[in-house]
Amino acid sequence: MSVFRLTSAARCLWAFLLLSALAPAAHAQRAAGPGRPTDFLDPAFHKSRREQLRQALPAGSVAVLFASPVRNRANDVNYLYHQHPDLYYLTGYDEPDAVLVLFKEPQTLGGQAGVTEALFVQPRDPKAELWTGRRLGTEGAKQQLKLQYVADNTAFATADIRWASFARIHFLDLPTDVRDDAQDPADLFNLVAAFRRQAAVPADYDARREAVYLTMQREGIVNATALRPYLENQMKAQPVLATDPYVLGYLQATTDATRQQALTTRPPSRHENTTLNDALDALRAVKTPEELALLRRAIRISAVGQQEVMKAVRPEMGEMEVQGLHEYIYKKYGAEFEGYPSIVGAGNNACILHYETNDKPRLGNDLLLMDCGAEYHGYTADVTRTVPPSGKFSAAQRQIYELVLAAQEAGIRECRAGNEFRAPGKAAQQVVAAGLQKLGIIATPEEMRRYFPHGTSHYLGLDVHDRGAYGPLQAGNVITVEPGIYIPEGSPCDKKWWNIGVRIEDDILITNAGPENLSKEAPRTVADIEALMAKPSVLESLQLPKL
Repeated sequence: MSVFRLTSAARCLWAFLLLSALAPAAHAQRAAGPGRPTDFLDPAFHKSRREQLRQALPAGSVAVLFASPVRNRANDVNYLYHQHPDLYYLTGYDEPDAVLVLFKEPQTLGGQAGVTEALFVQPRDPKAELWTGRRLGTEGAKQQLKLQYVADNTAFATADIRWASFARIHFLDLPTDVRDDAQDPADLFNLVAAFRRQAAVPADYDARREAVYLTMQREGIVNATALRPYLENQMKAQPVLATDPYVLGYLQATTDATRQQALTTRPPSRHENTTLNDALDALRAVKTPEELALLRRAIRISAVGQQEVMKAVRPEMGEMEVQGLHEYIYKKYGAEFEGYPSIVGAGNNACILHYETNDKPRLGNDLLLMDCGAEYHGYTADVTRTVPPSGKFSAAQRQIYELVLAAQEAGIRECRAGNEFRAPGKAAQQVVAAGLQKLGIIATPEEMRRYFPHGTSHYLGLDVHDRGAYGPLQAGNVITVEPGIYIPEGSPCDKKWWNIGVRIEDDILITNAGPENLSKEAPRTVADIEALMAKPSVLESLQLPKL
């Protein structure tokens, strides 16, 4: 999936500045009822993640993480629930209306001494479970998730947590667009309201502003030259900063001494989210053997999907039909979700980076770009292949395709521990720029961005654009390498190139021995793609009646 987001002000500044054999994985059954899969992550994995996060917190602090909201699709129909990846990572709990509290120092809670972790979950409710499925409840969560302290979410508002005693209260962005169920006094709306009230979170608390403040603290002296335009950019994005005394005071400073003085006037606050975000970035960016086992399965399912669709695709098919074939294969192998909306675009549609409509009724002979990824037990793949529905690349299609493949190979070679995160992208851009010039599509390297407008890499894991600090690559990172060339109709070049969109994307594990391509089962070369597309497909026997 081509375009990735940066999730903290520190990484926004970074973007502004820069415009292995593994041990067997431990798995265990975790289910509210019988008959569910048995290869979920073991509770010991989640416990180790909680302890690592707790150790990263400063003294005298507490961290609070909420479940994701239930999202309404229309009227009385909700979207299928998907847990907040951070809460899932730390607990394995996959139900709504929950809150996790981690204490740096042991507390006494509910008469229980030595508590460093508390999870408040939705209670059992036979009537609700008849309609929407089994719940773990307090006892189920205790037995299966193995947390120190578990209680009904109805107890959160009155729990004896001494919020006033903590020097720092860490939390992620609080959900604000949550429905209030008048019949549920402990739904997410009320859990957040109780936290705001008891932890005395100011009504005007703004996580984005606090992130800017922290970036100023970190970069205000060492990167003063770059920080100024960054702050000016943030003031446009957040108009409230245009009159913020702390920001204005810093911008008025002209020497390191006066900047240092300005930085000391930061308004005091016990509430912040950057420390928690940074700690989770560091943890989630390096995958454990248990996580890699699930990621490998998600990626292999996706690669098999690409293989089978290559054999089945024909010019008379439509984009939606191709999407359905991919997603059928995902379900066949037990992948619960797609990691993101499938992108299946033919011809000019392939030149739309996040094209999701997928409703062109006939592919014809245009190149077909398929950016699809299975999500297995929370972990998502992200694999893109571009193929000719006819089974053979035209001369022009082949030239663009092989240029993108050469760029990707250059990028993958740079996927080595210690290299900067942008090293694969820089290598790919150089190849694309030189290649487009050689083909006469551009006159100067700077024009390359017209046809290759996105980055090549993002982290991969519980999110398709997963958490990470975007610093030097480390062993255990899983990243994408996905260069592309997109030449929509009307582009200022020879018409023979129009309507060609090519992206090739693979999921790369960084190891101390070099890069490992986890999605290599899906063919990438022109010869391998054409050879596979000439083979019969098991899906060809699927013949449905005409409507």
